[in-house]
Amino acid sequence: MTKIKLCGLTRACDVATANELLPDYAGFVFAPNSKRYVSPQRAAELKSLLDPAVVAVGVFVNESQETVARLLDCGTIDVAQLHGDEDDAYIEGLKRRCGAPVFKAFRIYSERDVEAARRSVADEILLDSGQGTGRAFEWNLLRGLQRRYFLAGGLAPENVREAIRVLQPYGVDVSSGIETDGKKDEEKMRAFVRAVREKESGT
Repeated sequence: MTKIKLCGLTRACDVATANELLPDYAGFVFAPNSKRYVSPQRAAELKSLLDPAVVAVGVFVNESQETVARLLDCGTIDVAQLHGDEDDAYIEGLKRRCGAPVFKAFRIYSERDVEAARRSVADEILLDSGQGTGRAFEWNLLRGLQRRYFLAGGLAPENVREAIRVLQPYGVDVSSGIETDGKKDEEKMRAFVRAVREKESGT
C-alpha cells in the first residue's frame, strides 16, 4: 500500500480533514521562509488535534540540531524531514540524540542526485524537484533506483495514479497540489487520497 503524506498543514480545518482521510503522515513546515510556516507553538496546537494514527512530520531547512531535537523530544512532531544541506553526520547525530526517524529530501536534477539519495543514512528519502515548487522532475531518472522512496514535486489528484503506476514509490508526498490560492483545499485533499487508494484497490 502506497504511503500518503499530506504536507504543509497550517489550520485546524486542515487537520480535521486529515483526521477524516487518515493519511499515513501529516507535515508541518518549520522553515521561516515558507508560506506554509507554522511556529512551534502553533504546530503543538495542531498536533494535539491530529488523530494519533497519523504520524506528524516536521519539515526543516538548515535548522540547528537542538531546535529539531526539542520538537521531537516534546512530542510536537514524530519524524524530522530535512530539506536543506544537512549531511550524513548531521542526520546520524540527530538520530543518536533523539532516536526518532529522520527523513531527508533530495532535489533531483541528474543521476548523480539519485545516487546521493540512495547512499543517504536517513531512514527514508524523499525525492523532489525543489522546496515546494509544485513542479515535477524527470521521473525516468528513478527507474533504476534500488531503494524505497517518497515521491514529491508536482503531484496532484490528476497525476498521482499515473505516478504510482509508473514508479511504484513507497510513498507520495503532496502540498501545493492540494491547495487553492495557497491554502489547503478540502476537496483536493479528498481527491488526492481517493486517487491513491483507488489505484491500490484497482478501481
